Amino acid sequence: MDILLTRVGAWLFVAFLAFVAMAAGADQAYSFHMGIVCVAALLAMLASMNGFDFLTQRFPALGGSAVQSRYDDDPIRWGVIATLFWGIAGFTVGLIIALQLAFPALNLNLEYTTFGRLRPLHTSAVIFAFGGNALIATSFYVVQRTCRARLAFPGLARFVFWGYQLFIVLAATGYLMGVTEGKEYAEPEWYVDIWLTVVWVSYLAVFVGTIVKRKEPHIYVANWFYLSFIITVAMLHLVNNLSMPVSIFGSKSYSAFAGVQDALTQWWYGHNAVGFFLTAGFLAMMYYFVPKQAERPVYSYRLSIVHFWSLIFLYIWAGPHHLHYTALPDWAQTLGMVFSIVLWMPSWGGMINGLMTLNGAWDKIRTDPIIRMMVMALAFYGMSTFEGPMLSIKAVNSLSHYTDWTIGHVHSGALGWNGMITFACLYYLFPRLWGRTRMYSLRMINWHFWLSTLGIVFYASAMWVSGIMQGLMWREYGADGYLVYSFVETVAAMFPMYLIRAFGGLLYLSGALVMVYNVWMTVAGKLRIEKPMTETPYNPEADRPYVAVPAE
Repeated sequence: MDILLTRVGAWLFVAFLAFVAMAAGADQAYSFHMGIVCVAALLAMLASMNGFDFLTQRFPALGGSAVQSRYDDDPIRWGVIATLFWGIAGFTVGLIIALQLAFPALNLNLEYTTFGRLRPLHTSAVIFAFGGNALIATSFYVVQRTCRARLAFPGLARFVFWGYQLFIVLAATGYLMGVTEGKEYAEPEWYVDIWLTVVWVSYLAVFVGTIVKRKEPHIYVANWFYLSFIITVAMLHLVNNLSMPVSIFGSKSYSAFAGVQDALTQWWYGHNAVGFFLTAGFLAMMYYFVPKQAERPVYSYRLSIVHFWSLIFLYIWAGPHHLHYTALPDWAQTLGMVFSIVLWMPSWGGMINGLMTLNGAWDKIRTDPIIRMMVMALAFYGMSTFEGPMLSIKAVNSLSHYTDWTIGHVHSGALGWNGMITFACLYYLFPRLWGRTRMYSLRMINWHFWLSTLGIVFYASAMWVSGIMQGLMWREYGADGYLVYSFVETVAAMFPMYLIRAFGGLLYLSGALVMVYNVWMTVAGKLRIEKPMTETPYNPEADRPYVAVPAE
């Protein structure tokens, strides 16, 4: 009872402070955000009064089944639903801004719907809302199963989930109102950054606490990657977001760094957000869910050790390749380039380990669309991690810098690697979290696979063509020494590519909507009667791992 009163009192105090800050706010955006915090604190107070899992009590469908009551799965159920919700939101905004580039009238002459405000909203929604929720949910699922222990701090785990949703709402509304620090992948202002720090430290405590209380002596490889992602992202966030607010009751702040130091700090953060948030975290997902779905052990544990430590030590130095041909000292640019090129090897080590895990189970690609998604994700991971080091070479970067080629590279990795592996993991999780035998429809998963794959191909290839065309047109000089093409002519030349790009985004979003329907029916407990994925009977004799044949 005393603990309950303490919690209720604490949330009431937070709500009071937020109300005071709202009243004293120096600008409209700050007051609006403090109002959101006040409402969130009051809702948290009600949740504490009604028990942690009031949502499950009000909506029994969210509670799944008692099949896996051995583990604390409620935050995971909410997490996978949030992942899907924010994914649809992020993909939709991405499609809108892709169309805005082709048809500028879609900016609607409103400050809230301009490309400049919707673009960071799209980026953060896909990376931190869609990807972040996927990482939190899957890490809570994996750490419990691999440690054979329930989450260490169940109340804190629920705080992590809901606190992270509050961070997403504050960040997203801030972007629409123009409240931003203007840093790539680190847009939220100072008070949102502080809140995220509190949530992230709580996340670390839950994850590490569960590992400490494990009943399994061995720490599975996926947990190494999850832990490295949590710790490194915390370090990056704390340093890059050091800033001084103008007023404690205002949204504006100024960075602790300036000039080239600020740029270097930003891309030390920015590239390692890619390296640890979008790579290490998702490799953790790969290392658990690919072996589980394929029903095969990890191909090489030794390789996983080598490529883990290689990634950790190499990725952290690669940021300066974003600053080629800038005021950054040449030695620092070269350092970033060298480490980026070397980074290709451990990256492919992870891809090879994932693909070779399917040794002896390749037939499942024909019959299991989830495996098919995982293989495609690993293929895009391999391609993106080859393209990235190539683009970091100064000679190549002189053509690609500031062009759509970079955007094509980012999206082939984000949509192909991060998106596909997330979809596959969600398809694995939904039936198990809700106690169903399988997803509602395997053929719908297949439709999702092809829509997503074609969407990525259209999107990325259009941006590759557009980017190379941009780079060549910008550097084309005539005999008189003047530029042949004006900037407007380069924009006009890209119009067909922008249409293809938007079409690719539409296909990708359509695939995600198919998934939403499939998930809805699965949670409702329905099964679609359908033919098997292949008519060819499985022949185990024709599908065996290759073995070395001794020489005669």
